[in-house]
Amino acid sequence: MTRDPLTTRRPRPTLPDRVRDALLGDLYSNVYVAGDRLPNEDELAARFEVSRATIREAVRGLVEAGYLVRRHGSGTFVTARPRHRHTLNANLSYTAMIREAGLEPGRKLLRRLVRKATGDEAGALAIAAGEPVLFVERIRTADGRPVVYSTDRIPTALLGDAADGAIGSSLYELLAGVRREVCSALATLRPVIADERLAHLLDVHVGSPLQRIEQVHFDELGRPVMLSSEWHVPDVFELSVNRMSDAPAGNAGA
Repeated sequence: MTRDPLTTRRPRPTLPDRVRDALLGDLYSNVYVAGDRLPNEDELAARFEVSRATIREAVRGLVEAGYLVRRHGSGTFVTARPRHRHTLNANLSYTAMIREAGLEPGRKLLRRLVRKATGDEAGALAIAAGEPVLFVERIRTADGRPVVYSTDRIPTALLGDAADGAIGSSLYELLAGVRREVCSALATLRPVIADERLAHLLDVHVGSPLQRIEQVHFDELGRPVMLSSEWHVPDVFELSVNRMSDAPAGNAGA
């Protein structure tokens, strides 16, 4: 009998992930409220029994997501909790993101099939046109409201027997189960207008603005493993990107 890869190998959260989740829980349970100063790195390191570097990485993620703000010479402070902000600096589970926003996540599987890759899909996934891919079409909901419509394509050659199995809670976990964990991604964003089909799927008016994200996911060796297309309802999620400059100080362009 073929074992379900989702039950045999799941990616483990890193130490920064665990600290970040605990601090996020503190924010949503009002242990710390807007305006509060976060304990310093030494205090947090002692509390969680981790290094200061781990604390620094965990806090940086919450700063980038808008939950915390650093004030030079004063410390790190809690901001007013942002509503449904999604930073694109890191791959984030939509289930976790929706739950962390205080809403009940839901998911509806529209289609799951194996079909031939189109030319564009083959180019993005570094495979030959016509090679089979697992195609998954889903809708994500928050408190029952559609918020993200997505399609994902994974080369079946990567999945083996798992390509014929049931889709679990996460395609990332599906890939991790065949030892092709997603380690990075390249996303392209552009605004689009809802046509009749998208309006129906996302319960918006025809002509409503949507945010489209095209994303190629890569494994630890930089090999493409999944192509995703997503359409977000913009009044539900605020998409942000943390931009870093490699220019010398004072010489960064606008």
